[in-house]
This record gives sequence, C-alpha cells and structure tokens, in this order.
Amino acid sequence: MNAAEQARNVELATKIATVVNLFKEIYPAAGSDLKPWLNNSDTRRLLDPDSIDIGFHFPGVSWRLKVRSILFQIRLYEDPVDQDLRAIGIEACGHDFKGERWRFSTVESWQFFGDKLPMEDGSEKLRQFCRQALEVFNNK
Repeated sequence: MNAAEQARNVELATKIATVVNLFKEIYPAAGSDLKPWLNNSDTRRLLDPDSIDIGFHFPGVSWRLKVRSILFQIRLYEDPVDQDLRAIGIEACGHDFKGERWRFSTVESWQFFGDKLPMEDGSEKLRQFCRQALEVFNNK
C-alpha cells in the first residue's frame, strides 16, 4: 500500500520519513515517491494492506544499481495480542526503461535476481539500507 496512505499516525509517519532520509543519505540525487501505485481498480486489487510501499527515482540511470527506479515494499506484521507493528522483511525491484531488471528480498538469502544485476558496491549499499530500514520499524 502507498506509504502516504499508511502514515496513519505520527509514529508511522516518522518511521516512513526516516526510511526515506536513510535512502537519500546513500543516494542524495534520488527522488522519493510515497504514492508509487496508481489509484485505479486494477491497482487496488493488487495492493497489500500489510506493506508500506515507497518508490525512489533517479534523475537518470544509476550506473551502480543499473536501474532508473526502485520500488521498496516493507512487509509488516501486527501482533494480535499487543498490537505491536513490526517489519518482517523488505522486497525491492529495480526498473529501467525496459521494465523490471532485478528483484531483491531480505527473506532468506538477501540475494539479487534478474537479468541486469547491480554492481557489488550498489548491492551492498542496498543491503545496508534494508538493514537500517528494518531497524527503524523494529526498534521502539
């Protein structure tokens, strides 16, 4: 679900802003998009209400990441007993003008898959960003 729609309270809005700032510390030229999904019936059918989706767009193609934009989906879990909301993983996909180039998930192996993978230093910076983003959502 679009991050702008998930910012239901000050705590969640602050965590989303912190994640955006973490990414921009690594890639200052990137622009953030808190509404990466279009608001139409086809898209609404596919939205996951248990995720916070944030897009980042580069002014051109990032040569380290080999993409023009990245969609991050921070997967959430709300404990039914204590209503504690925490992140259980992050999924990302990188796109250029030809479409999706790679996928990445923090679930299991933290590996990139696709036909045009990021350079090693770009991969490591994205892993570092994901570790920090998970900490933001899981530390009180």
